[in-house]
Amino acid sequence: MSGTSLDGIDVAVLATDGERRVVAGPALTLPYPGAFRERLRGVLGATEKNPDVAAVEAELTRLHAACVAAFRTRHPETAFDLVGFHGHTILHRPAERRTWQIGDGALLARLIGVDVVADFRSADVAAGGEGAPLAPLYHAALAADLAKPLAILNLGGVGNATWIGPGADEGSDDILAFDTGPGNALIDDWVRRRTGREADIDGALALAGRASAAHVASFLRHKYFARKPPKSLDRDEFQGAISDDFELADGAATLTEITAAAVAEASRHFPAAPREWLICGGGRHNPALMAALARRLEVSVRPVEAAGWDGDALEAQAFAYLAVRSVLRLPLSLPSTTGAPHPTRGGRRFPAAG
Repeated sequence: MSGTSLDGIDVAVLATDGERRVVAGPALTLPYPGAFRERLRGVLGATEKNPDVAAVEAELTRLHAACVAAFRTRHPETAFDLVGFHGHTILHRPAERRTWQIGDGALLARLIGVDVVADFRSADVAAGGEGAPLAPLYHAALAADLAKPLAILNLGGVGNATWIGPGADEGSDDILAFDTGPGNALIDDWVRRRTGREADIDGALALAGRASAAHVASFLRHKYFARKPPKSLDRDEFQGAISDDFELADGAATLTEITAAAVAEASRHFPAAPREWLICGGGRHNPALMAALARRLEVSVRPVEAAGWDGDALEAQAFAYLAVRSVLRLPLSLPSTTGAPHPTRGGRRFPAAG
């Protein structure tokens, strides 16, 4: 999994039947080399006319192959039969029936010698869905034995929430999912522009600053928050949320509060208030953001490790799960998770010997 936070590649092994059985194996994260991260950042929002995309796509694919090789070296006892390869989203405009994840599934399959499933999102978008988020069915499988209603929030570059109601335990579609708004992207980009660092480590800047309530209130008037879900976002949807006139720490504090406020606003769309929020993604490591979420959501907010899950591996596990579902011809999305008119299959299988 290569997510919108641009931090690196997560690889995780999962034993699963693509339905209720999920047994997590070992996982590994390899950060992107700094120079490649900048090349990848440079093609975000690109169209097919950008000549740099093909070179970045090939390099991205080879880095994924290197990550698989590193995993095999560290875990020689762990074999796997199939690889789910999400690629990296560089453009997401579902209203235009467009979503673009770069990554060459055929090349990866040849490099690692294992069949690869890729292209998870395009079938859903072509059917009229948002193409995102796609982790909710995996969230529901993981949460089968937990008390409901429950909300799971992934804080990558973009925030996305999965609401799971009690009916999901009986196999019904009692699930709602959508992008809440910014995740780490606004905070990360602010810190990067002002300091050259990649993130507000430990929320130190936000904790030292003062948030502007006026800017938070203004941000929540964006038309996205009034739209009924399912709905999804491009990573750069909210660029320019605050001006560069802010002091460094106050800007970080304001953007942190904006991110939490967007999640609270999103919760108004849930069919019922969740008993608890479980947080995955890099944002759960930010104490300032976690504190803001707890204050605004007014119920228990805990990292997913509290439920015994690995928050660093969860998204990679989800695409392993979806790869199996793809091969078994099971839906990857539901009308209530992406807005597609019917449960939608997806993914393309690339054989290792193809």
